[in-house]
Amino acid sequence: MARIFEHLVVCGIGPEIRTLDGSKGFHGFGTYYMPSLLDQYPPPNHTLYPPPPPQLPTCVLPAGVLFYSSGYDSNDASTIPRSYPIVLTEGDGTKIYVSCIAFRDPVSEDIAEAYCIPANSFADKCICLVSRSPSFRLLRNTLEELFTLCFSPGGSSKPLWDVIASLVSTVPLPTPGKDRVLFAIDNCLLSVEAPPKDGLPHVDISFQPLVQCLDVDNLIKFFTAVLLERRILLRSNKYSILTLVSEAICHLLYPFRWQQVYIPLLFFSGVDYIDAPTPYMMGLHSGVDTSNLAMDGVVVVDLECNRITTTEDIPPIPEPELGDLRGEITKLLHPNVVGIDQMKDGLYSLPEQYPKGGNKPWGEDHDLQLRLVFLKFFASLLSGYRNFIEVTATHVFNTQAFLTMRSRSTGQPPEPMLTQFLDSHGFMDYLERGLGSEENTNNLLDKLQDAIRRSQNPISILPSNLVEPEIITIADTDVGASGSGAKYTYDRFPSNIRTEEQEEKRRQILAAASGLSSSSPSVLVGKDSKSETLTPLERAAERECMVLDIKVKLQGLWLRLLKLGPTDDPLSSFEYGTILALIESDAEGIGGSGFIECIREHINQGWHCQLTEEQFLAVKELLKTAISRATSRNDLLTIRDALEVSAEMYKKDANNVADYIQRHLISLSIWEELRFWEGYFDYLMERSANKSANYASLVTAQLKFVESHMAGLGLPDTDAWYTIETIGEKNNIGYTQFIQLRGFLSHVVQLRIGYWGITAVKPQSMLSHGLASPHSKDNTVEDQQPAEASGVGRSWVQSMFSRDTASRSTSFSRVRKWTSDGGSSATNENGTPRKRDLSAAGQKKTQTNVRVLRGHSGSVTALHCVTRREVWDLVGDREDAGFFISGSTDCTVKIWDPSFRGNELRATLKGHTRAVRAISSDRGKVVSGSDDHSVLVWDKQTTQLLEELKGHDAPVSCARMLSGERVLTAAHDGTVKMWDVRTDTCVATVGRCSSAVLCMEYDDSTGILAAAGRDAIANTWDIRAGKAMHKLVGHTKWIRSIRMVGDTVVTGSDDWTARMWSVSRGTCDAVLACHAGPILSVEYSTLDKGIITGSTDGLLRFWENVEGGIRCVKNVTVHTAAILSINAAEHWLGIGAADNSMSLFHRPQERLGSFSSTGTKMAGWQLYRTPQRTVAVVRCIATDLERKRICSGGRNGLLRLWEATINI
Repeated sequence: MARIFEHLVVCGIGPEIRTLDGSKGFHGFGTYYMPSLLDQYPPPNHTLYPPPPPQLPTCVLPAGVLFYSSGYDSNDASTIPRSYPIVLTEGDGTKIYVSCIAFRDPVSEDIAEAYCIPANSFADKCICLVSRSPSFRLLRNTLEELFTLCFSPGGSSKPLWDVIASLVSTVPLPTPGKDRVLFAIDNCLLSVEAPPKDGLPHVDISFQPLVQCLDVDNLIKFFTAVLLERRILLRSNKYSILTLVSEAICHLLYPFRWQQVYIPLLFFSGVDYIDAPTPYMMGLHSGVDTSNLAMDGVVVVDLECNRITTTEDIPPIPEPELGDLRGEITKLLHPNVVGIDQMKDGLYSLPEQYPKGGNKPWGEDHDLQLRLVFLKFFASLLSGYRNFIEVTATHVFNTQAFLTMRSRSTGQPPEPMLTQFLDSHGFMDYLERGLGSEENTNNLLDKLQDAIRRSQNPISILPSNLVEPEIITIADTDVGASGSGAKYTYDRFPSNIRTEEQEEKRRQILAAASGLSSSSPSVLVGKDSKSETLTPLERAAERECMVLDIKVKLQGLWLRLLKLGPTDDPLSSFEYGTILALIESDAEGIGGSGFIECIREHINQGWHCQLTEEQFLAVKELLKTAISRATSRNDLLTIRDALEVSAEMYKKDANNVADYIQRHLISLSIWEELRFWEGYFDYLMERSANKSANYASLVTAQLKFVESHMAGLGLPDTDAWYTIETIGEKNNIGYTQFIQLRGFLSHVVQLRIGYWGITAVKPQSMLSHGLASPHSKDNTVEDQQPAEASGVGRSWVQSMFSRDTASRSTSFSRVRKWTSDGGSSATNENGTPRKRDLSAAGQKKTQTNVRVLRGHSGSVTALHCVTRREVWDLVGDREDAGFFISGSTDCTVKIWDPSFRGNELRATLKGHTRAVRAISSDRGKVVSGSDDHSVLVWDKQTTQLLEELKGHDAPVSCARMLSGERVLTAAHDGTVKMWDVRTDTCVATVGRCSSAVLCMEYDDSTGILAAAGRDAIANTWDIRAGKAMHKLVGHTKWIRSIRMVGDTVVTGSDDWTARMWSVSRGTCDAVLACHAGPILSVEYSTLDKGIITGSTDGLLRFWENVEGGIRCVKNVTVHTAAILSINAAEHWLGIGAADNSMSLFHRPQERLGSFSSTGTKMAGWQLYRTPQRTVAVVRCIATDLERKRICSGGRNGLLRLWEATINI
């Protein structure tokens, strides 16, 4: 029988006290501490019920735990207990509903004594009632009754935990539409029932907070943002408002569902997740500071001030649906105002489906009417959609045909809001749920559309509640049993009875905290006095007999372990204990290797390899122990065999998906060692039966086998690829094989993430180049354990972002890198990767100079450096080469002069109405392109607006000033236009692409134009001849960057490759594939004829023509986030990344002539300097290599100017 209450959980300060940043011990009353799970029912050793969510303590006390010198005071509002709901979402989208009461409770005496906390201190504590049913009112009422009963002066007739046990164990989940369950807590009667399934989904909240916090226009704007799956952040100073408003807006989406990350109440320490690039809906207390976050594109809904802010436009709902929706909501909220004219005209009766409300208080009728209003909106917006459902191999809905039909009926072009909605996950999920399922027969949207077509009352689609539910009464079986009349009263919330094991663990933790030693005296074991002197042959014979005896015992124990019944616990069985003892006590490793050999033989005999849940846990722990022991003995053969058998054994999870033991071995350190994988590869090569095959193909096949094991373990993609790349280079495979290996590894990693999400890598994981962390193991354990509660909460949030699609996990892994430092690696002169070692000369150079330039109030979205080539005369008696020009979402363009320290801002240019995306300049003018579709031209000296160039029909993405007072611009409308500034006219549309143009290059000496973008095609035109040249086809995803030098074009794409093309022939000369993410920047080194690529994987790769082909000769991992900009000069190279890191590379002049014609010239670039990084998210980079300056523009509106004062 399903229960409505799953758990009652108590969270607060446990025996192990740590601050939110991980520091042990008590640090005073003003510090926040990590919450822990203190008590629960059912208890953790109850095998019939699953444990509560591990992230629960972090989420129910989102701010952490504070200590206080006093408890509840009726005259102090801050001490009053708070009652609020929260909603947790698991990785599969299942919701868990929790009602919480947070209050101040006395600190336990033993904890206070162990940590020297002042006597009579109090700390935050939270009791929680957990359920899978969205019965918010019931959960709150039940929990408040328990809380009142605990602190009631009259006490209760039973111990409180007995009341809790009876409540959780006996109250069933009512059958929808049939049952009403009555139960009592002490003398208070409570009831619960669920509506029929064929009506609107059950919701036990009021929609009143939503309509009270937001006016009608903001409510519709909020609803539109949710419908279009934007990044949405709710702000309020009340936890309950955040949860109730989030749940209300999700129910107004019916019949659609929110498919993205959903965290109505985000714990305070997880505030940095707001900068995640994937869609989400999160709620955050308004007291949490977000000023250091970018917030670019985030829709911030301030529920306290009835305000919605965002840097990106939200397309409006089309007419007539917008007017109807606004009118219906207003009619519901303000019936007297709406009907005032009708009363004067004598039309005093509103439509019967919306009866006149007058001043009637908000109630369940209003909730129902509001939900029907939004359901009617969907019925109108999607009228006739069923005629366009087409189940094909590529889609289930003919979007284009539906939009065409609607355009004909409305007489308007396709609306952006509707177009975006039809492409959303929510709409596709709705279609997929409805195809061939029961949901299709109970679809209220379809029923409502039919009712409207027949002019019926919308209420008629809802089921009638004519049948009274059956009353089920839950009796208290203990009533009258004792008859003693004893009363139980408490001065604090009581602890549940602990087991002896729990008490012992608590004593040990507190003893360690107070500095006491709880370890037992060591026992000295002497050698056997009867040891005899044996000959070598006798010793060998004795050892062989011992090995055989151990293997026979292990074989029998293994088979008996697999035969244990479902009620047996393998972890406490004789078989498990004996196998574990044989593995741990054998210094020569016979036990471990023998155990793994038993498993292998069993598999070879045809065993199906499927384990029960309990067997899975036991075998996993035994394998971990065997591998750990083998690692300490350097027994790589045993580790190799354990790796292979772990990939065979599995269990089936709740979704019938196979979960392999191998995935749970990631915490072992041996997988970080390159030597193991090299040895395993050599073993595979020796074992290969097809040694007559092509050597490169043989190496590739075996490396793919290694990659499958790496992905099965869950090794980070960058670490795994470093190992594969190193082994491949040692075996001299070509770039074609590297492309195959890179693609196969990415494929299997994405498959693993799709099944099980992102692997939680242990703290002392590999750095980006695969080397072990430099911290000692003791220090690592000491430093990492404190963050257990916070770490669980962050792991839960990351699991939210990683569910459903592999691309989401990739995006979020980059977000985590924005606020963490990664390892660094470089290469030797021959191009082989090595650990980065900054030269002593580099360390001795003068310190860098970093300035922060403030002025923008929005994210910096465009940045340009004025080069000497642009400025060849004097402006204002001063050469302005080296100026930086920035554009922002605040719609302004600013000119900065770095030569005036402390007063760098020279001018602010205003004229745009939306974000500035492109900037260029010449000796006298500044040109900028914006999301407002316009191109503006200013006088650089007077800052006066000269011209407004209009002609693009979409946001302008690229702009470039040309000689002869000409401007070249490209936009998302797919056009490239040339303008004459003197006449304010468009000279010609010189190029057309089939989709938005994202990047553009122009050679003024030859008149060749190259542009590329979302259609994955790079187009070239000869402007002077007025003709198109070539379509460079090869990429499969968006092209983000392009560079053209002479007859060579280099493109970087989201398909993880860069390509080198011939302009004259229109052919692809090389495919550069080794990155593990989209390539955002490319550069061509004219002197070396080499290429430099930067990707979202943080890697910088140097490519050179070697022996007739192009290959990567150098890898650099100075950066840990996406490389946004690469700018190369003859001797200097400037790099900027999205994590606000920059780097400057230098190639000494004396080395230029030292390379042979077949040498690796590109490997001559050496890291010269990097400035200290600050936490920020960067949108754009500009470089002035002549003055050794790099400037970054952040989402926080700040420019960070790094000036490396270098003496050449």
